[in-house]
Amino acid sequence: MLKEEVAKALKIIQDGGIILYPTDTIWGIGCDATNSEAVKKIFALKQRAEAKSMIILVDTENKLQSYVREVPDIAYDLIEYAENPLTLVMPGAKNIAPELIAEDGSVGIRVAKHPFCEQLIQRLRKPLVSTSANISGQPSPQNFGQVAPEIIEGVDYVVDIDQHDLSVKKPSTIMRLAPDGGFEFIRR
Repeated sequence: MLKEEVAKALKIIQDGGIILYPTDTIWGIGCDATNSEAVKKIFALKQRAEAKSMIILVDTENKLQSYVREVPDIAYDLIEYAENPLTLVMPGAKNIAPELIAEDGSVGIRVAKHPFCEQLIQRLRKPLVSTSANISGQPSPQNFGQVAPEIIEGVDYVVDIDQHDLSVKKPSTIMRLAPDGGFEFIRR
């Protein structure tokens, strides 16, 4: 089941499509993080201002340096010891669609700990965009049952995993990291 869903989602993403999928936090809308046209589709679906950046998911912390010019050493410790899913916002974003890079040159990255995400990212060999599955300004859905119909109808594929899991999920903790290792919480 997992393998088939990964294969279906991979094909959609490689063709420039967008998917609705489960993550280690809340349900997300995603695409190839290097494909500008696909990223623009997500902004349009969410009715979101392009000044508000979205995060990317990688499958292992070893990939951080592929998308950030200088990864502070503390980033690896924070990822290793974080008890909850952790998104790190770091300056010097590179090798991703320009629409995903914030005005200050930073990008938010999370190492995904969900089997579907890990396998999809491994097979895609690129990071995956992840943004909450809602219209901008509306509450983030805590499970699949709360995802709005216009989101479900607006994506190219809805992943058929965890749809019946109605446990309440929360977005990740977000921390901003400076190159010198200084940090601040954006969302706890």
